[in-house]
Amino acid sequence: MAQAVEEWYKQMPIITRSYLTAAVVTTIGCSLEIISPYHLYLNPKLVVKQYQFWRLITNFLYFRKMDLDFMFHMFFLARYCKLLEENSFRGRTADFFYMLLFGASVLTGIVLVGGMIPYLSASFAKIIFLSNSLTFMMVYVWSKQNPFIHMSFLGLFTFTAAYLPWVLLGFSVLVGASAWVDLLGMIAGHAYYFLEDVYPRMTGRRPLKTPSFIKAMFADESVVVARPANVRFAPPADELNRD
Repeated sequence: MAQAVEEWYKQMPIITRSYLTAAVVTTIGCSLEIISPYHLYLNPKLVVKQYQFWRLITNFLYFRKMDLDFMFHMFFLARYCKLLEENSFRGRTADFFYMLLFGASVLTGIVLVGGMIPYLSASFAKIIFLSNSLTFMMVYVWSKQNPFIHMSFLGLFTFTAAYLPWVLLGFSVLVGASAWVDLLGMIAGHAYYFLEDVYPRMTGRRPLKTPSFIKAMFADESVVVARPANVRFAPPADELNRD
């Protein structure tokens, strides 16, 4: 079993593996009180006045306490981040990294601007970690690019991937989680989808062209293509009993 997990981990593409590792290590470190979340959360005043620029990155790595919600988001991160990198961005690691950079920038900008709007500032002030939103953005982009794939939610009902973000949003509301976090991810995901897929087909121009210096950071590598036929939230029983 340990060997199978190790093989699964090694087969992950570089961006997915790096982000998943950083998220798990950061969250476990905070749970064990090795790292303090107070040094990670997004605080515009500390970023600007005390030059704590790392907060612009670390707030995307901490997924709060290790509970069922953490397991769900780790599954979403490992599953949909991997599917995007292996399929839609196959051989385009720099473009995938730029997508995450764009999403993180949009999410940060929304929170900063929202914090200055009367009557909304109190709600945005509570959003100090954007890791869940970035994960939800990847789910949204994947669902837009694969709208006809049939899925099953916990074995309760089936639907097509186009409705996945709305199903997950409804589930978050049912379990008492904040809908704001998921909505922010949907906004960032839709902004990327429109500018990368819809707008170029309308005008012939691509505003989100990856900068050359980012492309220089990544060498094109061959990636094994995944085949997401009928996606489930849990592996089939025969796979669980294989070992």
